[in-house]
Amino acid sequence: MVKVGIIGGSGLEDPNILLNPQTVSVDTPYGKPSDHLVEGTINGVECVLLARHGRKHDIMPGNVNYRANLWALYSLGVDVIIASTACGSLQENVEPGQLLFPDSVFDRTNSRKSTFFDGTYSQAPGVCHIQSHPTYNEKLRQVLISTAEKCQLVHHRTGFGVCIEGPRFSTKAESMVFKSWGASLVNMTMMPECILAKELGIPYATTALVTDYDCWKEEDHVTASSVMKVFAANVEKAKTLFVEAVAEIGKIDWSAEILKMKTEARESIMISPDVVIPFLTVRQS
Repeated sequence: MVKVGIIGGSGLEDPNILLNPQTVSVDTPYGKPSDHLVEGTINGVECVLLARHGRKHDIMPGNVNYRANLWALYSLGVDVIIASTACGSLQENVEPGQLLFPDSVFDRTNSRKSTFFDGTYSQAPGVCHIQSHPTYNEKLRQVLISTAEKCQLVHHRTGFGVCIEGPRFSTKAESMVFKSWGASLVNMTMMPECILAKELGIPYATTALVTDYDCWKEEDHVTASSVMKVFAANVEKAKTLFVEAVAEIGKIDWSAEILKMKTEARESIMISPDVVIPFLTVRQS
């Protein structure tokens, strides 16, 4: 049976989407995760829920301990991870209230720990030059897309986001430049979560919850209050999506995909091939 990790922003930390939720406290070699994790089931599938910013939303994007969050999920036996993230739109056709399933990301952050292989933990030796394309696991991404179609949720199948450091919103000059690049989204949490999942060999895909038009559109200047208003409505869509997606994920044999990802991750590490890295060893059934 597959075990699904769910990483959510504000509103998606609701343990009521789980049956028999149990709070678990986890420490990791990279420090403490954003909050306690919550284990339970959705449609008979084991799940672990984690609030990216903490359940009180008191951790700003640049201060999220992404490494601890991902390691905590790994340590609880998570096989695949689905996530949600609030985003501003950079294109007219990507409207607030809609969903988008990113296929790539442009990283503009500058102060985040973006690898497990930095010499701070003995079981993560060497230097990892992980392949960043595809950024998101395509098999898992397609499950989310097909589920959105099934649930009749308005969505976009492709597009990339620009991840900024935050916590401030973009200047108009920045917003216009990002738009000119052809980006669909601007966001503060898309990186380095997806890359860390790849280093662990865990299939990962995210759902962008579109909240606003950033500031490139003259008549729609973004504010924290306007974002949260739209986000609250989007949260219900995301809950519907995730509950149904977990059921679909549970029907799939992920063993070959996980083996492929862990093999690729291990081959990305500049160290003798004889060195055993425990978290990149596939569990035997």
